[in-house]
Amino acid sequence: MSFEKIRSIDLFAGCGGLMDGFEQTGYYETLAAVEWEKAPCRNLRIRLKDRWKYEDAEQRVLQFDIQRAAELFTGWKDDDIYGSSDGLDKLVSAADGLDIIIGGPPCQAYSIAGRVRDENGMKNDYRNYLFESYLKVVKRYHPKMFVFENVPGILSAKPGDRPIIDVIRESFLAAGYYVLPELKNAIIDFTDYGVPQNRSRIIIIGLSIDYFGASKCEKMAKRFYEEILPSYKSEKKMTVYEAIGDLPKLYPIGHDEKFEGKRISHTLPNPFVPNHVARWQSDRDIGIFRLLTEDIESGRNQYVSAEALKKLYTEKTGKVSNVHKYHVIRWDEPSNLIPAHLYKDGLRHIHPDSRQLRTITVREAARLQTFDDDYIFDGSNVDTYKMIGNAVPPKFARCLAEAVKNLLSIYDIKEG
Repeated sequence: MSFEKIRSIDLFAGCGGLMDGFEQTGYYETLAAVEWEKAPCRNLRIRLKDRWKYEDAEQRVLQFDIQRAAELFTGWKDDDIYGSSDGLDKLVSAADGLDIIIGGPPCQAYSIAGRVRDENGMKNDYRNYLFESYLKVVKRYHPKMFVFENVPGILSAKPGDRPIIDVIRESFLAAGYYVLPELKNAIIDFTDYGVPQNRSRIIIIGLSIDYFGASKCEKMAKRFYEEILPSYKSEKKMTVYEAIGDLPKLYPIGHDEKFEGKRISHTLPNPFVPNHVARWQSDRDIGIFRLLTEDIESGRNQYVSAEALKKLYTEKTGKVSNVHKYHVIRWDEPSNLIPAHLYKDGLRHIHPDSRQLRTITVREAARLQTFDDDYIFDGSNVDTYKMIGNAVPPKFARCLAEAVKNLLSIYDIKEG
């Protein structure tokens, strides 16, 4: 490609983890980011303006329901929830076209865990078909390619009488986009790319048959997964200690205090680090954290099995759970998955230091998701933990963006 920036739209953008990685490369211009929730949109606008220097960030971030496609394209006025906007058409036409669409619909309907928890196996969940909204944007603007991110469970999800991945692939093919029929290489372990967290996702690329030609699309897709993207793997896996070990320590203070109107049970960071304030912990939980962290530090390992942890939960709370509620993250390995529901209590993300006796902070969750410290999250703990857990880790997103740039540089027909 030429040195002109690659023009991009981010759909289901969340707080912009995917977008942030693409922006970090310096190769991309974010024409628009579409997201329906208020808190992520507020953070997207701040990030685009303050870090990536888009003075018109308010216009580029569209808080809107992507299912209302006609209005998304041509604009809406004074909506009770979403306000007003001139729509995507104006942003794309002002940039003289679009090169790539990135993003991924909410994954809950496709996740295996979600299907297990739901009595209907998520078959009736409207999110099964949000890919159709993504497809409408692709059909509207005909980018050279798209990048579709989701959970590996999408390969086995079957909300109707056919696997949803077959429906998705055929729908994109009908729209003129080639997707590899075999996607085993599309399941990516993010720890291979320097993310200090056990997180796997499927990265589906679709290539414009009209633009590249049918025979070239298959060759491009295979090379992307087998050669180009793997070339960005890290030499070793990053540990929890490497990610968060240098942050100021937060100790129990033995009584409650107030910070910004909220009750706190731990010291504040010194020096102060934004978003690094411990959530309030009860005396009971502090005692449980002491027991669990000292058990690991001492090497006794009395409470590392699922059965021992379930038994402890019953002893301490009087309740019974089919899954263990407690997990101490380990210094010397990647963390367990940082999920959106971390906002509920954090008991499966207990800090490993037996002196701190707490669950991880928003900043620690952000570090484990590889957000830079200059991304300062604005909102309540519910908002911030949720949007961080839903995000694509920017460190992987940057590797992905570099790989996409590499692919287009090799095969863009305008460049020969």
